[in-house]
Amino acid sequence: MSSRLASRLRVIALALGNMLILRVRKRNDIPRRILVAHHLLLGDTIMLTPLLAKLRQQYPAAEIVMVAPKAAVPLYQKRPYDVIVMPHDPRDPATFHALRQKTGFDLAIVPGDNRYSWLAKALGARHIVAFSGDRPAYKSWPVDELFPYPDSPAAWGDMVAGLVPGPAPAPYRPDAWPDPDCTPFEPPSKPYCVLHVGASTPLKQWEKEKWLGLADLLEKQGLQVVWSGGRGEEKLVAGLDPEGRRLSYAGRLDLAQLWQLLKNAKLLVCPDTGVAHLGRLTGTPTVALFGPGSASIYGAGNFWRDSPYVAVTVDPFPCRDQHRLFKREIPWVLRCGRNPRECAAPRCMQAISLEAVSDAVRRLLDGNWQH
Repeated sequence: MSSRLASRLRVIALALGNMLILRVRKRNDIPRRILVAHHLLLGDTIMLTPLLAKLRQQYPAAEIVMVAPKAAVPLYQKRPYDVIVMPHDPRDPATFHALRQKTGFDLAIVPGDNRYSWLAKALGARHIVAFSGDRPAYKSWPVDELFPYPDSPAAWGDMVAGLVPGPAPAPYRPDAWPDPDCTPFEPPSKPYCVLHVGASTPLKQWEKEKWLGLADLLEKQGLQVVWSGGRGEEKLVAGLDPEGRRLSYAGRLDLAQLWQLLKNAKLLVCPDTGVAHLGRLTGTPTVALFGPGSASIYGAGNFWRDSPYVAVTVDPFPCRDQHRLFKREIPWVLRCGRNPRECAAPRCMQAISLEAVSDAVRRLLDGNWQH
């Protein structure tokens, strides 16, 4: 039996036992211990920040614990919003064992895949809140309150904050998130800008000629251009700059080091990926290029409305026509989740012009970016 299957069966067994013995929390009880349970990618994890801010705003004395994939945990080292973040990997039983030391929660929020309601119940959650509509239905069996997604377009971060009653959280301020400690690295000379060219899928990658054209324009404005990309994306940068004319950090930085690189940059330009959300946390002026993704769902929304950020997209776009978000069918959602086998070329990214991105850069550098 695989360790992942064994861990899953143990979670289910504990959850079923707790369903029989736990006393259900009353709606009006003030929670003293709160759990946020998920296993989201980096960008989606960062987009939970409005939820964390609202939980702290509504329940200032509560202990708040969030589980997250191991890779994201270093960002939360200094406990923004006084939230304890613990790693959880379904393939690593040791992470579940560590979580069991924190068992016993009055309230649990499950913002993404409802299968993590079983984890919340296994950790002793007395009242679990999640979005409705997840399939198959057994994912939601431990959930006590199911809320529908809103009827009109909204940023996902604002939507998840809506799972908690009360007024919206105050807009984000970078001083709410202390810098994580990081291993020293050699920074570029200043002033500099970061062009992060990597993405989770080739369908979010912009064309080489446009990246090079943008780099030339930025250098003419007196900015040093540095390339960025995740581990495994070194070849992507090498394809853009085979002679190494510009400094590249692709594959060289961990998440905390990338935080420092972005925080001290004058500008970040990147596709719709986790790094764009990281730029919001650091307060870096950010231009995000949206091809298959939705600029309204994954954009600044209400919580990040004061952040220096511009989304560039071509909207509407004919094949951005899917209505699914976290496996829920939502009529107003317009995005594309196709993979490279289903889409021969990222026409939605190719439609983003160098001129449109240059204009967004100019607005940010001039301070004329207000949403």
